[in-house]
Amino acid sequence: MTRDRHRHRLTHTTPEAAEHLEQALDALLFFRPEVVGHTADALRASPRSPVAHALSAYLAALGTEEKDAAAARGPYARFRAALDASALTPRERLHLAAAGACLDGDLHGAARVLDELSVGWPCDALALLAGHQLDFLTGDAGRLRDRIGGALSAWDEEDPHYGPLRGMYAFGLEESGHYEQAEEAGLDALARNPRDVWGVHGVAHTFEMRGRFAEGIGFLDARAADWTTGNFLTVHNWWHYALFALEADDTARVLDVYDSSVHPPDAPPLAMQLLDASALLWRLLLAGHDVSARWERLAGDWAGRADGPHYAFNDMHVVMAYVGAGRVGDAERLVADRRRWLATAPSSSNRAMTAAVGLPVCEALLAYGTGRDQRAIDLLLPLRHRLASFGGSHAQRDAVHKTLLEAALRAGRHDLARTLLSERIALRPSSPYNWLAQARLADRLGHHAQAATARHRARTGSRGVPGC
Repeated sequence: MTRDRHRHRLTHTTPEAAEHLEQALDALLFFRPEVVGHTADALRASPRSPVAHALSAYLAALGTEEKDAAAARGPYARFRAALDASALTPRERLHLAAAGACLDGDLHGAARVLDELSVGWPCDALALLAGHQLDFLTGDAGRLRDRIGGALSAWDEEDPHYGPLRGMYAFGLEESGHYEQAEEAGLDALARNPRDVWGVHGVAHTFEMRGRFAEGIGFLDARAADWTTGNFLTVHNWWHYALFALEADDTARVLDVYDSSVHPPDAPPLAMQLLDASALLWRLLLAGHDVSARWERLAGDWAGRADGPHYAFNDMHVVMAYVGAGRVGDAERLVADRRRWLATAPSSSNRAMTAAVGLPVCEALLAYGTGRDQRAIDLLLPLRHRLASFGGSHAQRDAVHKTLLEAALRAGRHDLARTLLSERIALRPSSPYNWLAQARLADRLGHHAQAATARHRARTGSRGVPGC
């Protein structure tokens, strides 16, 4: 029987197909688009290979593209129906179960199956990466960290895939609040392979969460040749670059990055990329910048996709685009559609995420965009410590936290604004946004000396205790 290089048995898989699978896995770990072709080659070489089918299903499901998951569901079900599962290894059966759960929308169930798989076969890099992405999509910071941490000791540190595991571990550590360890792990991954774009991404997150914005720009600039071409994360890492520039109050640079790299005229309407575009423009909207022409094109791209209820985190970013473009009716129709769907939808991860967080967040964004600030506060305040349950990272979800703060400031809810700002400044005392918002609050309360001090701190990044 054929085996992979970690000695895992590969049923119904020829040596040629095994080589294609190895190439596909290498491309996947470094987020290179060649993974698609290598996976197709593996399936052509061995049409009955269970691991090749599982990999193909993961690719269809983990990009949050509704049409890809729908297209893969039927062929995958037919493959499994014709398969004699008793001939497979336990590891292969778990992969097929996890991949099937992904396609069926049970992201949490798939993550649990991959937990079991990684305990038994900790050197299965496909299981670790697929599980890591599921943990990200479901906002499970503890699993993001511990799924990888629990496998690392089983790996030879000289293995060429040990580096990408360190890059994944960096992101899990960062999302769990271990910023210094995360930076160390990410830099270790990059020392092993400078083009580990997930490692770049993990380190960028550590700078974001610690308010080290100038260092973040310097880090990404110094490594631009390693992350700006040939991978699926280019747009997202440019988004991080733009966040750093926004905190530096370099709006011209933010718009240049948006126009050239986040949402250029020839950008494909992929959900993950449109999501970054919405998230960046929404922050500009909250900061009072008029970017209406960009909103209109972005809203048109979202509308052209005509997505159904597939992933609640994406829905939030569609509503951002509609609200930003002034297409309030479209936003209202999306909210109404999701409400109707919840009334009859079968159990799934997305149903739970939409009901608990996704729908009220969409309603809150719509309320904020139409000047109903107290309504936005009423919707967001009970959710602010539960936002992780519908996926994304701390940096991505911060757009929602900023919306709550801006609604409190606009509504004259000074007590709430003070509390939210105290929390933000305690965590990131070097953030100019936090201090400028503090200055606005102080001015509204007539505390002009404190406002001047806050503006000084915004310019210098110095620490201080917020007052008001």
